[in-house]
Amino acid sequence: MASETLLARISDYANRPDPYPLYAELREAGPVVRQADGSCLIGTYHEIAALLHDPRMSAEPRSRTDSSSSEETRRPPFLRLDDPEHHRLRTLTMRPFGPPHSPRRVDAMRGEIAHITGELIEALRDREQIDVVDDFAYPLPITVICRLMGVPREDEALFQGWTDVIVASADIGPEEDTTERDKAGLQARQEMGRYLVDLAEQRRGRPTGDMLSDFINEPDPALRLTVEELAETTILLFIAGHETTVNLITNGVLTLLRRPDELDRLRREPGLLPRAVEELLRYEPPVHMRERIPLADIDVAGTTIPEGTSVILALASGSRDPKRFHEPDRFDPTRPDNEHFGFGSGIHLCYGAPLARIEAETALGALLPHLGTARLVQDPPPYRQNAMLRGPRHLPIHL
Repeated sequence: MASETLLARISDYANRPDPYPLYAELREAGPVVRQADGSCLIGTYHEIAALLHDPRMSAEPRSRTDSSSSEETRRPPFLRLDDPEHHRLRTLTMRPFGPPHSPRRVDAMRGEIAHITGELIEALRDREQIDVVDDFAYPLPITVICRLMGVPREDEALFQGWTDVIVASADIGPEEDTTERDKAGLQARQEMGRYLVDLAEQRRGRPTGDMLSDFINEPDPALRLTVEELAETTILLFIAGHETTVNLITNGVLTLLRRPDELDRLRREPGLLPRAVEELLRYEPPVHMRERIPLADIDVAGTTIPEGTSVILALASGSRDPKRFHEPDRFDPTRPDNEHFGFGSGIHLCYGAPLARIEAETALGALLPHLGTARLVQDPPPYRQNAMLRGPRHLPIHL
């Protein structure tokens, strides 16, 4: 089958359980593989790394030559902005989250994360079968991000519906008409943004120690987010703060149950968990693709990519490139020199990575003692529709 259909085949739901043979085909055809829809697909490690650090590559969808009118008028979150605006908003958002202004916030969550994890594990006691997603991998990060932001427990359930629609609207794929999907995504963003801004306003002058309180009560006018920026930033934090972590935990359990020798090893040597999480981020990452757009004609390995072209960087393919990683299709929790793309790279490197690592290590560490006799009910399990944020929708296991 022709290489110009690779993005369509990777996006095809039938290939969601195992896209890695297609990534191997992509690397063989590359580095730059033009697609039937006019985009370019890149799946080799060194080219992806260079482009993620290239200031001529834009993250803004409005930079595409075929950008829609809605993209031109709607302000994207800072994840899809370029410097200097990206740097300004990222810096303001980091102030209540991490160093240098809030150096202990994430680390101080360790105890609460362990407590939430313990409650979830206790609720599974005496059950013969569970769904790792619904019973554990989803409730943990959504509870953590809600506590971090200051969302009341009784409102946590609202976010699943909103995030499902928003994530679906942000997927990458050669679809002919995304009008309805985009409309639903915009409505969900507006509803979620109004909720979060209203909740923040309730804390104005009455801080409660959470991130929404810190945003709304910033004393320096020069460091305050506008209402629009507050809405878009908090939406981004909620989605990035739990959606990818759900996939990381679930992919981790699936990977270990498929490899009983490695599962037994981690049960015997729990000190290997931090390195195992890094290997999971390389081997079965929660984020598979990102889009970039060149702001000028650029040369990549002898191929000229015109200004404004949609360039899809297949991060998951790069993290399995044999030119960068020894035996890349082997899961090795002791792998050295593991500079993967699990959290991206360059100026848009995921700043929530420290929190995600703590959650994944805590979650898998708590589950390990219960997985010794566990077995998969279905393999492969049913996957989410999204090709960009890839992970099982359900993972039923017998304990």
